[in-house]
Amino acid sequence: MTKATTAIECRAVELNDLAWADFPSSLSKGGIKWKLLNVAPELGSWAAIFDCPAGSSFASHHHIGPGEYFLTKGRMEIRGGVEVGGETVTAPAYGYEATSAFHGKTYFPVDSEFYMTFLGPLQFVNEEGGATVALVTWDRAEAAWLASQG
Repeated sequence: MTKATTAIECRAVELNDLAWADFPSSLSKGGIKWKLLNVAPELGSWAAIFDCPAGSSFASHHHIGPGEYFLTKGRMEIRGGVEVGGETVTAPAYGYEATSAFHGKTYFPVDSEFYMTFLGPLQFVNEEGGATVALVTWDRAEAAWLASQG
């Protein structure tokens, strides 16, 4: 993807043809990288694959719309992990995030990689119910990706 998305019938992306880009550090810690694979304005969705080094995490966020992920490598602790009432998943694993799901922190204790489709925006916040830090919609995800490509 080298320019803003226009309407298409389909899209095929060769992952090895895309370079990893830094995911915005204002929304994550620990050097997470990503590849934006698709945006679909007609659905308000976007899909990406993430490379998450051991010790990395995503900032607190609400899923404004549902999402589905496939953890292809590693381990992910969602909502603090199973020890504190959240989920801990080990690859290979599939997960579904319902509309309005809140994640105080999504943490990767080991090198991990996952694919996710977001059906609607992510609202990054400082705390549950807190003020919006960033609202990542399909077009904001695309703009961040394009900016990272120089």
